Amino acid sequence: MLLTLPLLIAGLFLNIQYPAYFSVGGPSLLLTTISIIILVFGVTNWMWSVVLILLKVPKKELITTGPYSLVRHPLYTGMAFLVLPWISFLLNSWLGVLLGIILYIGSRMFSPEEEKFLSGTFNAKWNDYSGKVKIPWL
Repeated sequence: MLLTLPLLIAGLFLNIQYPAYFSVGGPSLLLTTISIIILVFGVTNWMWSVVLILLKVPKKELITTGPYSLVRHPLYTGMAFLVLPWISFLLNSWLGVLLGIILYIGSRMFSPEEEKFLSGTFNAKWNDYSGKVKIPWL
C-alpha cells in the first residue's frame, strides 16, 4: 500500500485535471455489467479475507480456508485484480488497472518476507499449506 498510495493520489489528481486521458468511453453497458459482476466477486473475496484475518490472526492461527485455499495473498490479489480495475471502469477511468498492477507488483515484492515469517512461525503447517494452494504463483 505504501507503494500504491502516492500513485493513487497522483493518479486521482491527474484523472480529475485531465479526465479525457483516462476515459474508457462511457462506460458501455457491457463494461458496466462485467464490472459489476466481477466487483461482486472481488468485494466478497475482500470481505471474506478480512473476516478470516480478524478471526484467525488474533488467535495466531494460519489461515488456509476460503480465498486462502486459492491464493496465498487473496486480500492483495483480489484488490489488485477484482476490485480496483472494475471500480475504476465504473467511474469511467482505466486508472484502476494501472493501480491494480502496481499494487500487485508491490505485494509480490513484499510477500517473500511475509511468507518467510509465516514459514518460521508455522513451520510444517506452512509448508503443507503452501503445497496445497491451488494457484501458488498468483
